[in-house]
Amino acid sequence: MSELKKHFMTYQGVKKLEEELEFLKTVKRKEITEKIKVALGFGDLSENAEYTEAKNEQAFVEGRIVQLENLLKNTDVVDESELPKGIVNIGCKVKVKDFDLDETIEYYIVGSAEADPINDKISNESPVGKALMGKKKNDTVEAQTPNGVIKMKIMAISRA
Repeated sequence: MSELKKHFMTYQGVKKLEEELEFLKTVKRKEITEKIKVALGFGDLSENAEYTEAKNEQAFVEGRIVQLENLLKNTDVVDESELPKGIVNIGCKVKVKDFDLDETIEYYIVGSAEADPINDKISNESPVGKALMGKKKNDTVEAQTPNGVIKMKIMAISRA
Protein backbone atom coordinates (compact mmCIF):
# COMPACT_ATOMS: atom_id res chain seq x y z
CA MET A 1 0.00 0.00 0.00
CA SER A 2 1.50 3.32 -0.99
CA GLU A 3 1.74 6.14 1.52
CA LEU A 4 -0.32 9.23 0.76
CA LYS A 5 1.60 12.38 -0.02
CA LYS A 6 1.60 14.98 2.76
CA HIS A 7 0.79 18.50 1.61
CA PHE A 8 2.12 21.61 3.30
CA MET A 9 -0.12 24.65 3.38
CA THR A 10 -0.37 28.00 5.04
CA TYR A 11 -3.16 28.66 7.51
CA GLN A 12 -4.86 30.93 4.91
CA GLY A 13 -4.74 28.16 2.30
CA VAL A 14 -6.33 25.62 4.64
CA LYS A 15 -9.01 28.14 5.65
CA LYS A 16 -9.87 28.77 1.98
CA LEU A 17 -10.25 25.03 1.29
CA GLU A 18 -12.37 24.54 4.42
CA GLU A 19 -14.67 27.37 3.30
CA GLU A 20 -15.03 25.84 -0.17
CA LEU A 21 -15.80 22.43 1.37
CA GLU A 22 -18.42 23.93 3.69
CA PHE A 23 -20.05 25.79 0.75
CA LEU A 24 -20.19 22.64 -1.37
CA LYS A 25 -21.66 20.54 1.44
CA THR A 26 -24.28 23.03 2.61
CA VAL A 27 -25.26 25.35 -0.24
CA LYS A 28 -24.30 23.58 -3.47
CA ARG A 29 -25.71 20.17 -2.49
CA LYS A 30 -29.10 21.77 -1.72
CA GLU A 31 -29.10 23.67 -5.03
CA ILE A 32 -28.39 20.48 -6.98
CA THR A 33 -31.03 18.52 -5.08
CA GLU A 34 -33.60 21.16 -6.07
CA LYS A 35 -32.48 21.04 -9.72
CA ILE A 36 -32.90 17.25 -9.73
CA LYS A 37 -36.40 17.50 -8.18
CA VAL A 38 -37.46 20.06 -10.81
CA ALA A 39 -35.94 18.01 -13.64
CA LEU A 40 -37.74 14.86 -12.46
CA GLY A 41 -41.01 16.72 -13.02
CA PHE A 42 -40.23 17.03 -16.73
CA GLY A 43 -40.94 13.37 -17.38
CA ASP A 44 -38.98 10.75 -19.32
CA LEU A 45 -35.45 10.65 -17.86
CA SER A 46 -33.90 9.16 -21.02
CA GLU A 47 -34.54 12.39 -22.91
CA ASN A 48 -34.32 14.81 -20.00
CA ALA A 49 -31.33 17.11 -20.55
CA GLU A 50 -31.99 19.05 -17.32
CA TYR A 51 -31.88 15.85 -15.27
CA THR A 52 -28.69 14.67 -16.97
CA GLU A 53 -27.04 18.04 -16.44
CA ALA A 54 -28.04 18.13 -12.75
CA LYS A 55 -26.75 14.58 -12.18
CA ASN A 56 -23.44 15.48 -13.88
CA GLU A 57 -23.13 18.56 -11.68
CA GLN A 58 -23.90 16.44 -8.63
CA ALA A 59 -21.16 13.96 -9.58
CA PHE A 60 -18.66 16.80 -10.05
CA VAL A 61 -19.51 18.40 -6.69
CA GLU A 62 -19.37 15.07 -4.83
CA GLY A 63 -15.99 14.36 -6.45
CA ARG A 64 -14.69 17.77 -5.40
CA ILE A 65 -15.92 17.19 -1.83
CA VAL A 66 -14.01 13.90 -1.64
CA GLN A 67 -10.93 15.58 -3.13
CA LEU A 68 -11.04 18.43 -0.60
CA GLU A 69 -11.63 16.09 2.34
CA ASN A 70 -8.65 13.93 1.34
CA LEU A 71 -6.47 16.97 0.77
CA LEU A 72 -7.33 18.45 4.15
CA LYS A 73 -6.80 15.08 5.86
CA ASN A 74 -3.28 14.87 4.44
CA THR A 75 -2.23 18.48 5.03
CA ASP A 76 0.24 19.85 7.53
CA VAL A 77 -0.31 23.51 8.35
CA VAL A 78 2.94 25.43 8.41
CA ASP A 79 3.23 27.40 11.64
CA GLU A 80 5.00 30.48 10.36
CA SER A 81 5.94 31.59 13.88
CA GLU A 82 8.11 28.46 14.29
CA LEU A 83 10.10 28.99 11.09
CA PRO A 84 13.51 30.64 11.30
CA LYS A 85 13.51 34.27 10.21
CA GLY A 86 15.56 35.32 7.22
CA ILE A 87 15.37 31.94 5.48
CA VAL A 88 12.99 31.21 2.61
CA ASN A 89 10.29 28.72 3.54
CA ILE A 90 6.57 28.12 2.98
CA GLY A 91 4.66 31.21 4.05
CA CYS A 92 7.40 33.67 3.06
CA LYS A 93 7.22 36.54 0.65
CA VAL A 94 10.45 36.69 -1.30
CA LYS A 95 11.49 39.71 -3.35
CA VAL A 96 13.97 38.74 -6.07
CA LYS A 97 15.84 40.55 -8.78
CA ASP A 98 15.45 38.56 -11.99
CA PHE A 99 18.64 39.14 -13.98
CA ASP A 100 17.16 37.94 -17.29
CA LEU A 101 14.09 40.19 -17.14
CA ASP A 102 15.97 42.96 -15.30
CA GLU A 103 13.06 43.44 -12.92
CA THR A 104 12.13 42.84 -9.30
CA ILE A 105 9.42 40.24 -8.60
CA GLU A 106 7.80 39.27 -5.30
CA TYR A 107 6.79 35.66 -4.82
CA TYR A 108 4.70 34.18 -2.04
CA ILE A 109 5.96 30.64 -1.33
CA VAL A 110 3.07 28.25 -0.61
CA GLY A 111 2.40 24.52 -0.65
CA SER A 112 1.57 22.87 -3.96
CA ALA A 113 -2.16 22.64 -3.17
CA GLU A 114 -2.55 26.42 -2.89
CA ALA A 115 -0.22 27.54 -5.69
CA ASP A 116 -1.55 30.30 -7.94
CA PRO A 117 1.27 31.41 -10.27
CA ILE A 118 -0.84 34.12 -11.93
CA ASN A 119 -0.99 35.84 -8.54
CA ASP A 120 2.71 35.14 -7.78
CA LYS A 121 1.88 32.36 -5.30
CA ILE A 122 4.40 29.71 -6.22
CA SER A 123 4.72 26.21 -4.88
CA ASN A 124 7.69 25.12 -2.83
CA GLU A 125 7.85 22.23 -5.33
CA SER A 126 8.00 24.42 -8.46
CA PRO A 127 11.41 24.97 -10.08
CA VAL A 128 11.68 28.56 -8.78
CA GLY A 129 10.20 27.68 -5.38
CA LYS A 130 12.60 24.75 -4.96
CA ALA A 131 15.57 26.93 -5.87
CA LEU A 132 14.55 29.61 -3.33
CA MET A 133 13.75 27.28 -0.41
CA GLY A 134 16.29 27.51 2.41
CA LYS A 135 18.13 30.48 0.91
CA LYS A 136 18.88 33.83 2.57
CA LYS A 137 18.88 37.51 1.60
CA ASN A 138 21.58 38.39 -0.97
CA ASP A 139 21.92 34.75 -2.12
CA THR A 140 22.08 34.31 -5.89
CA VAL A 141 19.93 31.43 -7.10
CA GLU A 142 19.55 29.61 -10.40
CA ALA A 143 16.38 27.72 -11.27
CA GLN A 144 15.94 25.28 -14.14
CA THR A 145 12.55 26.17 -15.66
CA PRO A 146 10.79 24.89 -18.79
CA ASN A 147 12.00 28.09 -20.51
CA GLY A 148 15.61 27.55 -19.46
CA VAL A 149 17.76 28.55 -16.52
CA ILE A 150 16.86 31.79 -14.75
CA LYS A 151 19.19 33.60 -12.38
CA MET A 152 17.87 35.66 -9.46
CA LYS A 153 19.18 37.46 -6.40
CA ILE A 154 17.15 37.45 -3.18
CA MET A 155 16.56 41.06 -2.19
CA ALA A 156 14.23 40.60 0.80
CA ILE A 157 12.41 37.90 2.77
CA SER A 158 9.34 38.59 4.90
CA ARG A 159 6.48 36.72 6.49
CA ALA A 160 3.16 37.04 4.71
